[in-house]
This record gives sequence, C-alpha cells and structure tokens, in this order.
Amino acid sequence: MHIAQIAEGVRNLLLHAKPETFIYDLLTAYGKPKASVTRLQAGEYNISKDKDYVLWKSNVYFTHSGIHQPAQILEQMKQADQVKKHKPRFIIATNFDKFYAYDTKTEESLDIAFVELASKFDFFLPWAGMEKSKQTQDSPADVKAAEKMAKLYDLILEQNPVQNDEQRHSLNVFLSRLLFCYFAEDTTIFEAKLFSKSIESHTSADGSDLAEYLQGLFKVLDEESRDGTPSYYEKFPYVNGGLFEKHVPVPAFNKRSRELLIRCGLDLDWSEINPDIFGSMFQAVVDVEQRGNMGMHYTSYQNIMKVAGPLFLDALHEDLDSHRGNAKKLEELLSRLTKIKIFDPACGSGNFLIITYKELRKLEMEILEALAALNQQHSFSLSGIRLSQFYGIELDDFASEIATLALWLAEHQMNVIFYARFKTTSPTLPLKPSGNVKCGNAARTPWQSVCPAHNDEEIYVLGNPPYLGARQQSSEQKTDVELSFSKIQGSGDLDYIAVWFLKAAEYAEKTNVRFAFVSTNSLTQGVQVAILWPLLFGKGLEIFFCHLSFKWENSAKKNAAVICVIVGLRHVSQEDKFIFDDGLRKKAKNINAYLADAENLFIYPRKTGLSALPPINYGSFALDDGNYTLTANEASAIRQECPTASKFLRPFIGARELLHGEERYCLWLKDNLEEALKCRPIRMRYEKVKTWRSNSDRATTKKLAATSHLFAEIRQPTQNYLAVPTVSSERRKYLPIEFLQSEVVASNQIYVVPNATPIVFGLLASRFHMIWIEAVGGKLKNDYRYSSALLYNNFPVPVLNDSIKKKLTVAVGKILTVRESYSEMTLAKLYDPDLMPPELLDAHLELDSVVESAYGLTGDVTDEDRLTAIFKLYTKMTKGTIHA
Repeated sequence: MHIAQIAEGVRNLLLHAKPETFIYDLLTAYGKPKASVTRLQAGEYNISKDKDYVLWKSNVYFTHSGIHQPAQILEQMKQADQVKKHKPRFIIATNFDKFYAYDTKTEESLDIAFVELASKFDFFLPWAGMEKSKQTQDSPADVKAAEKMAKLYDLILEQNPVQNDEQRHSLNVFLSRLLFCYFAEDTTIFEAKLFSKSIESHTSADGSDLAEYLQGLFKVLDEESRDGTPSYYEKFPYVNGGLFEKHVPVPAFNKRSRELLIRCGLDLDWSEINPDIFGSMFQAVVDVEQRGNMGMHYTSYQNIMKVAGPLFLDALHEDLDSHRGNAKKLEELLSRLTKIKIFDPACGSGNFLIITYKELRKLEMEILEALAALNQQHSFSLSGIRLSQFYGIELDDFASEIATLALWLAEHQMNVIFYARFKTTSPTLPLKPSGNVKCGNAARTPWQSVCPAHNDEEIYVLGNPPYLGARQQSSEQKTDVELSFSKIQGSGDLDYIAVWFLKAAEYAEKTNVRFAFVSTNSLTQGVQVAILWPLLFGKGLEIFFCHLSFKWENSAKKNAAVICVIVGLRHVSQEDKFIFDDGLRKKAKNINAYLADAENLFIYPRKTGLSALPPINYGSFALDDGNYTLTANEASAIRQECPTASKFLRPFIGARELLHGEERYCLWLKDNLEEALKCRPIRMRYEKVKTWRSNSDRATTKKLAATSHLFAEIRQPTQNYLAVPTVSSERRKYLPIEFLQSEVVASNQIYVVPNATPIVFGLLASRFHMIWIEAVGGKLKNDYRYSSALLYNNFPVPVLNDSIKKKLTVAVGKILTVRESYSEMTLAKLYDPDLMPPELLDAHLELDSVVESAYGLTGDVTDEDRLTAIFKLYTKMTKGTIHA
C-alpha cells in the first residue's frame, strides 16, 4: 500500500467516522488484511476482556467508549500489564473530539484534535510496514573543536614550514599526541586540566621553551618508572600503548601559538567530543587535496547509523526487545556481542569503527540492565566487548594511527559511562591493544589477512570507500580496478568503489559475512549496473536493504553535497528486506540492482530498439575548432557583408539552445561550396578549419581536411524531427523534448528522432519515461544523461491499440497547445517544477493517465507502480536475453 493511498483513506474515514467501527476502519486504511480486521471485530483476535477496549497483539490497544478525559485514560493504558505482555505497537484513546496516541517502540506521542488526524497520518505508518528512521545530530562541540584546532595548526605551520612528507608526518603525530592529552585532562585519565595548566605554569609566555617541555613530557608518558622524573612531570601517569613510543620532533612555538594551545585545552570541554571528530578535523586541518587524493572520507554519525542500523544494530535491538524477561536469551545475546567482528576496509580516521563500538557498548549496558531487572547477576563484572573485535584498512599511515587513537578514546568514554551505571569498569591506563587497523591499500590487500573470517563467525563489513568515477581515477587506482576485475568487459567504466563491493562479495562468498557501503548512486544506474551486479549476485548474494538517493553532507569544512545511496548485501535469505526513502522504511519482496522492489534484471546497451520506436541518433558533429558555429551577432555580421549568405546559415541547436532558447547558428556548406567561398568571412572560416584539421595529430581528423567544408559527422534529418536533450536536470518531472523542422541543424548535444509521431512524443514526454531515466540512466553531476543505447532502445513499450494511439495524439496536442500559449517561456522554465504552468501540468497528467492505461495501470498510480510495470514488461519482452 502506498502513502498517498493511506492518506486518502484516513481523510475519507474522518468524513464518515463511526465510533463503533472507527478502529477497524482505521486499521483497514493502513492496509491491514481485511480478513484479520474482520476476525478482530468479531472478537476472535481481541484479547481484551473489557468490552470497551480493543487489544490486538503487537498492533493496537484502543478505547473510546464513555471517555471524558482520554489523556488520563491513555496514561492508565500505558501502564497496563496487558501492554507489557502483548506489546501492542500503538495505544490509542479518543472521545472523537480529542485524539491521543502513543508509539510503544519509539516512545513518541500524539496529542491532537480528532479532525487533525489526517494531517498526522504518518504517525501510524508502521502498521503499513513503513518505519520512520531516527534522525541523529552531530555534536556542535565537534565542530567547535575542529575550528580551534585548525587555527592552532595554521599558527604552528607559520613558524614551522613543512618541507617534505617526513616533516608533515612528524607534525601530524604531534597533533595526535596533543589531542590525546586534551582528551585525557577532561575525562579523568589525567587530573582535570593537568596538561593545559602545566604548560601555562611551567613554560615561558613567549613560547620559546614549550617544545622542549613537551618533548620531555612525551618521553615521561612512555616511561613506567618515575625515578628521576622532574617534579613538574610527576603527576602525569604512564600511558603505554605505543602512542608516545617513537621520538618525533616537536614544533617550535611563539607567544600566539602557545596561548592558543593553552586556550584549546582550557576553553573546550573535550569530554563532550565524539571521537569521530578526528575525521572531521583532519578534513579541516590537514591538506584537503591530499585527503581527496588518498581517498579519506569523513561520515557523520547520522549517516553511519543509516549503514550500521539496518546492517546489524537494528536486529540486535529487536532481539533485546523480544528477549526481555528471558534471562537465558539475554545471556546468549550478551555473549554474542563479545564475538561479533566489525571490519571497515576503508576506515580513514575510524568513524565507522568508533560509532559501532560505542553502539555495541550501549547495547551491552541495556542487556545488563535487563538482566538486573530479573535479579540476575551476570558473570561479567566488566564489559566483554573488546577493541580487538574491530578491524580496519587505511591507505594513509597517519589516518590509521588516528583511528587507533580514537578507538582508545572511545573505549575510555564508554568505560566512564559503564562505571556510572554499574560502579565497576576496567582502568583506561596503561592503554591496552587497540583495534586491528592496518595501513595498506585495501584494493590489493587480502582482507582475510586483516580480519580472518570463518564460516561460524558473525562479521559485518561496512564503510564509506572512495568514490572516484572512471575518469577521475589515478593510474594506480585504474590498476586497482584492472587487478580486481581482471578481464571483465566494461570494467574500465566502473567507479573506484566497485572494487570494494567485489572484494566484499568475494570475502563473504564462503563465510557468514554481511556488508554495506555508502556509495555514489552511479553504481546503481547506467551502464555500471550490468557490469558489476551480475558478479555480486552470482556469488549467491542479495540486497537486503538500501537507502535510496540522498544528499550526503557532513559538518567538516568545505563539505560538498554528494548524491549517495547505501546498499547492504547478504547471502540469499527469506528474511525481510527493506527500502529506506526519505526517512521511511518499507518492506520489499526483492531489491534489484536498480534499488527497485522488482525482479533482478540487468539492462545492457542495445544497438536496435526493443520496442516499435523509430530509430534515434545523435545530431551532427562539426569538429571545426569552433569556426562553423556562430553567435547571433556573428551570423548577422556575415549577412550584412554577404547578403546572399543567408542560404548557408542555419539555426544550430544543442541541449542548451533547446532548453534555454539561446540563439546559435552554423555554416552549412553542404551544397554550392563555390558560391559560399565567394563570401570573405565564410572563406576565412573555411580556411581556418582546413588548416586546423590538416595540422591535427589525429589521422582521422587530418583526413577530414579534404572535406573541410563539411561537418565531420553529418546526421541531419531531411524531414522534421523530434529533439531530445542529452542532459536534463534531475529536478524535472518530465523530459523536455521538442519537434523541430529539418532546416534546424541538430548538434551532437541532442538526439534526433526523424519523422517522430505524436505517439512517440507522448511516450517520451510521459512520467513513465522519466521514471525509466531516473532508474536506469546515468548522471552527469546532478543532471540525467540520456542514452540512446541504454534508455531509448531499451524502453519497453506495450502494444498500443488504436484507441490508445488516438488518446495519446490528443493528449500531446493539448501539451503543445499549452506550450504555445506560453511561448515567452523556455523549455527549461516550462519544466521547472517551481515555474511549470498549472495548465501544462494538467495536460501532462492527462497524458500520464493514457500511458498508464497502456501499461495496464488504473486508479491512483505512484512512481513505484510505474517502475514496477516498466520492469515487469521489460523482463517479459527480453526474457533474459542480452543485447550488445
């Protein structure tokens, strides 16, 4: 059932609400099976022994009869023993004037007037299998700390210019030690503000002796014995763990940098800092370009949870909820947590490892509290979750050090919380072995050598690997792709992140591994789908959850919004599958490689059309060094000098001219060259083209010098044609296309369909075709790229009877008539969702209705319905065949 249908059903219910049937009608509006609702109404499913209440196990606890104070009644219902036993998702009390409800899972409440229920219909969407995902926020303290550290880093660099990689590495190691000391003095590892106050008290105000002081301190922190230690270092404890083991030069300081170093400690409360700050900070502090090249990414807590939640955390929490009251099951779940392995093969500074570690520690504490509620004393007096359960690979050696450090800090934070709850915990110092983070190239490192996986182990692989499209990859990265995909045809077109998907699939093939990555959506669109996904599915894997395209942003400096998806894979299973879209979770029967709830299929480029559509081709290509294309002013100047030259000037249309109404011309010298060359400006342009082609390094271009008066590739229709732009904004709901006369020369930036009928126009201008483009087509930044081989030639069109053809022709006529009445607006404006005239939208909706009937759809049709129908027809028409 779709959201629009649910909303409409609730609205209709409010118009004719009857107290005696209201709850049954409400459940039906959310798609609950009519047979089940009927049995509930008959009393078979109603567990309540009170005739004024309805209690349906796992679903609802409801009352309305004789209520004068529904708010108080709701509170009483929440405390009822029946709620604890039968766990209804929602508790509702209403007198049909006021409406109160409570979600027992999310603990959210609804307090509204009864007539407002339609506007709050989304509260009950879980009845329809759609969960609202929890939104989490990054701590503002993280951002504040990053900003301050960036300023300190800049001041240090002013006095200590970096000349080589070794010096930069030394500076970065110093920074990591500094971070540890800040954190330690605010989290009871050191005495409160010991580090900052010691610097303030024991070093000169001009900063001249600060480097020497810090060098001595770092040496002391690595020594267990305090014999002979200067008195001003005696309060500092032994740290160990390798953090201060190596001798690394400490930078020089002046008055300003010393003061800021002290202020960073005294003014910030580092106990509030989430250890995933380090990813953000190094994006803001360390060279941004270097980070981009090395493939390091910072992912916010919110987006990490979009991966880790559906991958494994949500299921663990559900197990806890279902096991409450059962000590044996809770003990088993607790033991299970100590054996789980988490592996991030592109871990950067450890964001995913840190967050998942902390979430598992939180869950462990919840289980211990659930056991305590049963008066059970668990054998663990301390946390059983260890940092050694966490694994990572990172290309940048310093980032891998930071990941190790951050895991230590996260462990201490969680130990503090554990102590506050249970009055016992492990001491933080001396530091113990941290996570298994290895420095190396994950694209070439055998993953089994980093995180050994056996069939009986519970292992989750997750992360945010580097994206990099095929054209942005370095030579080394291209080699990574070649080595991973060997001789797979087309692998040179794959994004770099495809390597991680393939290696994860190979890693999971003979084990119990599940994995999920953040990825650009290009892996699930365009030509890459048919290259990558047959390999993954061929290893017995399936997509069991995904987040549809969303803009990924973080709190780091200079962040850029990237259109991402999240895809999780496992071995084929009968367990539930979920699609997340704009905060809502929905069950799916199957999730294919295009992230649609439809059968698995792979769409390959075709040279000829699958359906009875006329052939399509690019427009003409000049290859003229810009000499045969002219602005309106340049064309006018030629006409003034040579009045007879108009016959050689033709309107020239590419995607930009088509969409934005820009005026451009070209010299079309196909006929009567001798006459054309009598015109001086035409002759000059002709000679420039001839010279440029003759001097080309490319043999094919040089050969074209013999026909320098012609475009290099001529595909101009001799009849009127339909123009289709090669790119179109993702914001548009419809593809903006136009009929053009044969005198208008089409450039290679548009596709042309000669002799296209209104029927072809109607099919391509429909919402159906745009849905096809969105699902299957690739993107150029935020624009859809149209493809003749992938989109047009594969577009499945049903057999159209005469009635449908007639209706299509009429509907297209209305669209063209409306567009003509707004002739002052460009196609770009006409199809801008914010500017589209209502009459044009109505005309398109009428067209959509006709196309929907052609595909066998009726009633309220959603985009999901359209895509399902398209994929179903495509599967039927191709029957699994592959076309080159």
